[in-house]
Amino acid sequence: MNPIVVAIGCLVALLLGYRLYSRYLSQVVFRLDPGEPVPAVEQEDGVDFVPTKPEVLWGHHFSSIAGAAPILGPAMAIVWGWAPALLWIVLGVIFMGAAHDFGALVLSIRHRGVTIGNLANLFIGERSRVLFLLIIFFLIWLVGAVFAFAIAGLLTKFPASILPVNLEIPIAILIGWWGYRRKKSLTIPSIVALVLLYLMIFGTASGRLWVPAEGSLLLSKDFWLVALMGYAFVASSLPVWCLLQPRDLINSHQLVVGLSALYLGFFLTQPEFAAPAVGELSALPAVFPLLFVTIACGAISGFHGLVSSGTTSKQIARATDARPIGYGAMLVEASLAILATMAVACGLWSGAAHGHAWDFLQAKIHAGEAGGVMPLPQVGEALMAFVNGSASFLSSIGIPDEIGMTVVAVLVISFAATSLDTALRIQRMVLAELGGIYRVKPLENRWIGGAIAASSVLVLIYADYDHGAKSLWPVFGATNQVLAAFTLLITALYLRGLGRKSAFYSIPAIIVMCITISAMAVQVLRDFTAEKWLVSGVGGAISVLTVWVAVEGGLAWRRGSKAHANQP
Repeated sequence: MNPIVVAIGCLVALLLGYRLYSRYLSQVVFRLDPGEPVPAVEQEDGVDFVPTKPEVLWGHHFSSIAGAAPILGPAMAIVWGWAPALLWIVLGVIFMGAAHDFGALVLSIRHRGVTIGNLANLFIGERSRVLFLLIIFFLIWLVGAVFAFAIAGLLTKFPASILPVNLEIPIAILIGWWGYRRKKSLTIPSIVALVLLYLMIFGTASGRLWVPAEGSLLLSKDFWLVALMGYAFVASSLPVWCLLQPRDLINSHQLVVGLSALYLGFFLTQPEFAAPAVGELSALPAVFPLLFVTIACGAISGFHGLVSSGTTSKQIARATDARPIGYGAMLVEASLAILATMAVACGLWSGAAHGHAWDFLQAKIHAGEAGGVMPLPQVGEALMAFVNGSASFLSSIGIPDEIGMTVVAVLVISFAATSLDTALRIQRMVLAELGGIYRVKPLENRWIGGAIAASSVLVLIYADYDHGAKSLWPVFGATNQVLAAFTLLITALYLRGLGRKSAFYSIPAIIVMCITISAMAVQVLRDFTAEKWLVSGVGGAISVLTVWVAVEGGLAWRRGSKAHANQP
């Protein structure tokens, strides 16, 4: 089958999903009104609650949810074949993932901007609140470790990316000051910053600007793991206007330019599939249920509900903006996941030993084969395949391989770093909520909470560096989907309490929950058998919490929602 025809078919399906399904959810199911009150206006505090222009907030929201996950998941799941991966991405995002993000955002807007944890308390029961917050804590814990590994690996593999990525931070702070203190527009300065970013990429990749030399401390993965947690601690505690919003706006421009260039290159290359439509299923881990948790972001992700209710709902200036921001941004992420699938399935590889990115990945998984069973690719291997495959698309529009690889690496690092500090911002909010429940006053301090959030990720990373932290992706994916299922359930309970159609959320909630509990059981057993004590221990704890909250959710559904009938 022609990859271009397949890609166009997928993109058209996403467009139809936005035009038809999201409009129905907005107008009929949620009945959004541009005049209804929003927390950003009613509770404005200049730190977390800040009314924001929709184009700026779209950039923050998209940058926060995208990260490296919509690239990593498809690049790893390609071992089952490009057809299962693309089917799950397209159908999953239209009917589950984008609807999930949209629903979480609307519910938080209509409940004073509270997080999913507090919504669980309202709609499922008081006991579920703490259980839910603990699941969120575990998820953010895993997000921090997985994304820190991804960023550190890319910075050391592509040293030309170090200067552009780090200079973006002070530029973003300057733009944030300009916009918030001087009340100026961020659009033009953010576009200028993007041009400067690309000039720096050209300079470092071509050797005209400084790049760390071999043996430098800046090429140490351990250095970056620690530095990233220090950065995330500070970034997650600053007011959103200072760094979060301007940097995310720059990154959203980077995404639009990058995605456009990559898709243009993909179409001009006119590639052929190197990967099979369906992989060697008999020699691989079970496609059901593991495919559905390996590809989380890009299809459906519980982390997105945390972003929607944790930061985005506190900045949205008009309720009707929830549709393009909540539903629309998720569809753009799915287009990135589709591109990631194509980059590995069709992209060329500039190295002499590999003709295609798929050849590289296949060699890696065959090298790890044991007892006739092939493993999933490691995070670093999947990212390398994506970067090299994508660079081959850029080369078709005249961008040299070295510059193309740096452009893609900076793109991935920028989004992963955004997700990292957004995750830690949410984690300190979770700690503050737990502190309020158990009357531990220091946890409610944003600096103390931020320090605990950042240091706990480092503890997870170094607790079992070689065998534990590097194998966290499947556990992260399963935990992510657990949270997504509960968020869908809470939205269904809300709609049911208002006497509206809840099947749009209750059916996806049941599907995702069944898939995820199965995947969690399979993964914990595999990790325990392989003597990966850290991963299996974390997975086991999350499994217990999952079953407990699932029972609470079922009881809540049986007795009826606690939703307030006076909600819009």
